[in-house]
Amino acid sequence: MKQAVAATPASGKHRGIIAIAGVATLGSLLFGYDTGVISGALPFMYMPQAAEGFQLTSLEEGAIGGTLLIGAAFGALFGGRLSDRYGRRHNITLLAIVFLIGALGTTFAPNIWVMYPFRVVLGFAVGGASATVPVYLAETAPKRIRGSIVAIDQLMIVTGQLLAFTMNAIISNIQGGPRITIEADPSGTLAPGEYAYDTVQALQASQGGTMNTEQYHAFLDQLVIAGGNGETWRYMLVLCSIPAVALWIGIRLMPESSRWYIAKERLYDAIGSLKRVRDPHRDGPLEDELMEMAEARQHELAEEAQKRGLGYVLATPWLRKLLFVGIFLAIINQTTGVNTIMYYAPKVLEYAGMSTSTSITAQVANGVMSVIGSAIGIWLILQFRRRQILIADVTGVGICLLGIAATFQLAIAPHMADGSTPPSWAAFLVLGLMAVFMLIVQSSNGTVVWTMLGEIFPANVRGVMNGTAVFCMWIANAIITWTFPTMMEGLGGGLTYAIYGVLNLVIAVVLFRIMPETSGRSLEQIEHDMEERYS
Repeated sequence: MKQAVAATPASGKHRGIIAIAGVATLGSLLFGYDTGVISGALPFMYMPQAAEGFQLTSLEEGAIGGTLLIGAAFGALFGGRLSDRYGRRHNITLLAIVFLIGALGTTFAPNIWVMYPFRVVLGFAVGGASATVPVYLAETAPKRIRGSIVAIDQLMIVTGQLLAFTMNAIISNIQGGPRITIEADPSGTLAPGEYAYDTVQALQASQGGTMNTEQYHAFLDQLVIAGGNGETWRYMLVLCSIPAVALWIGIRLMPESSRWYIAKERLYDAIGSLKRVRDPHRDGPLEDELMEMAEARQHELAEEAQKRGLGYVLATPWLRKLLFVGIFLAIINQTTGVNTIMYYAPKVLEYAGMSTSTSITAQVANGVMSVIGSAIGIWLILQFRRRQILIADVTGVGICLLGIAATFQLAIAPHMADGSTPPSWAAFLVLGLMAVFMLIVQSSNGTVVWTMLGEIFPANVRGVMNGTAVFCMWIANAIITWTFPTMMEGLGGGLTYAIYGVLNLVIAVVLFRIMPETSGRSLEQIEHDMEERYS
């Protein structure tokens, strides 16, 4: 190995690990940006087509979020397999192209039916990035800083969401919020002139007006509209293409994972790649790390010979029970309702009486709390047990959601019923509870769930069980995202958030009874504990 290392030159220019992490995590930034940007775009998409919007219904609004997540489920399912076959760097390069196609396709979509397939394409890139980027970072980073480099990946996702919320707010404020110019209203409800679109939306029964959904859309159809700034959503979405281009350029300057080369038995390629990213004075002799890789690969091959599929898992009673526990943990990552706030907070705040422009700007506060919570989460998981953190998380989440429900029911709904304006403090109370909610969720739920999904499954079935659980997580995410706008319109904020609040308190009780503890144990000890617990 020493001779091979001495005889093999680096495969290109030296790249520092910070540069590699900075480029690779652009994929995670895109993950965050593409999932967050829609929250500011939707209020403009709700505008009539004559005002350059899509005149969305609540069902179509849910579908815009849901189609991306269906794509993400399959992107996560196939992204890992593609990176195993063709290489991590190669996969990220392709994902950059898919991100760009999805971003441009959604930006220039002429109607909602063209938007949906491009949202699936964008989702495939999001899911593929979630499966590929952390692996590339873990395999490329030196062991002295591997933990912190991989933690940056999670931080970049919420940073991408914060960036999306911030750009949405800037663009919306430049445009003056959604505005529409009415040339004539045959019904006589509105005089000709320019209006903030909030004035038109206030006619809906769900926002304190007198028109039900069918009447409201019939009213929009009969308006003679001279113009509007509904196309503003396109400016928000097209910005997704900039980091996609940067990712494609940047990742082409980076080396492939040396561990992937070892897995393909390409030793000299692995040496050339590793020489580009290691400093022997700080990271130790290259031949020692390469020997560790080779030995680990031999161990993996021995394990692969014993690997079993999903059929074996379902036929083994204790593994089947453990799989259901893993799926339950994955699903409760979404039943917190975190994405109802990530995607729909501006719409929820509009229901609470806040103007569209203000609500888009207010979403930035949720993004800031997400970033702070994500940073706190790295510390929390080192200080407390997994059970303690997750049970405290869903309990706190349940209380916050019930607080939002109570605010809607007691302070907002009575005013909507009698056609008066809800007090301004009610909307800001909802925003404050949302911010506390995001702080709790981002500091605990995701960190614990993703860590435990990597720990609780036995080695010979870890891949198939983890993949199944994560797939179910994305599907749960899609279902919740798809149904939430319809629930808000049909049930109102009070009942919708009460359902989610009670659900989380019930989950806290179930977790207290069934959730295993994995902190402070080796993977081998955890495997033994799981078999003993569920047999």
